[in-house]
Amino acid sequence: MENKIYTIKDIARMAGVSAGTVDRVLHNRGDVSHASMEKVQKVLDEIDYQPNVFAIGLAAKKRYRIVCIIPYYIEHDYWHAVAQGVGRAAQELHPINVGVDYLYYSHADKQSYEEACRLLQQESTDAVLIAPNFEEETLKLTSYLEKNDIPYVFVDFNIEHTHALCYIGQDSRTSGYIAAKILMSSYEAGQELVLFLNNQKNNPAEIQMQRRLEGFMQYLAERHYNLPIHDIVLHKEDADTNLQILDAFFNEHPKAVLGVVFNSRVYQVAHYLQQKGQKLKNLLGYDLLQKNVEYLRTGEVNYLIGQRPGLQGYCGVKALCNHIVFKKTVTAVKYMPIDVMMKENIDFYFEFE
Repeated sequence: MENKIYTIKDIARMAGVSAGTVDRVLHNRGDVSHASMEKVQKVLDEIDYQPNVFAIGLAAKKRYRIVCIIPYYIEHDYWHAVAQGVGRAAQELHPINVGVDYLYYSHADKQSYEEACRLLQQESTDAVLIAPNFEEETLKLTSYLEKNDIPYVFVDFNIEHTHALCYIGQDSRTSGYIAAKILMSSYEAGQELVLFLNNQKNNPAEIQMQRRLEGFMQYLAERHYNLPIHDIVLHKEDADTNLQILDAFFNEHPKAVLGVVFNSRVYQVAHYLQQKGQKLKNLLGYDLLQKNVEYLRTGEVNYLIGQRPGLQGYCGVKALCNHIVFKKTVTAVKYMPIDVMMKENIDFYFEFE
């Protein structure tokens, strides 16, 4: 359609309904038949109707509140990037009376996650952004939200058998498959592979890591089914124990020259290698944490797979706003690009322009 400003009367005429019906659809005031709703929506889609966001905020004088349930974070870590994206969206939406608040929990801590979910149910909110951690507890929360007609969005990890407005994040299995394809690109006969896992690998909160591993192993099963593979379990906080584990492993397995870390802590392995003056032929990890990027630049890490956490947070809040304020249809799944970073291209990577 040509670029012009359409009034409510214009839209009513094109849809064959009354101006009052169009007004009720635009402002979600109810009392509109399904047939009339479809007629109005068809016209809105055809003219690519973009409501005046400032007019909406001033005219409605309604305040909207979005609550984000995400893990506690420190500066420069993965969840800090998510929060920065949320903050950017919140700043943009402030003029139309959309406020954003947070409820934090300790990642992989079931009791902490349950407490955040419980607190949310005591809050007054119009929509919720969730970084889900434990499936059973998340299902209890989503059941409450659905019962109370509160829309919610998942970021980082998707729980498919829910009625989330949308999921924004990576396809974890495909990401793992690509990781294996990249890592094995330099494989030579006789070499061995080591999977650096974490001591909470079987924790119900680590489903995303498990899906990456599944995709990774699928590629190996298709192309390298006779490859010697070793599992090394590292601890998140215990550097001394990790040092002993890695020393013992590399002394016993000099042919293990290909390595992958499925969480954000490839820097643990890279730090060890740097201290020992060693490098693996190929070491791949996830997420553009500052420490990971430093080791990518110095060569201990060969590849990092990024998943744009800031953009996830930003798009999650904007999707909720589009639904509750502008009554727009939201795409059910928005997959983030699977960005593969190397020393040669890391300086050209920007999540936001």
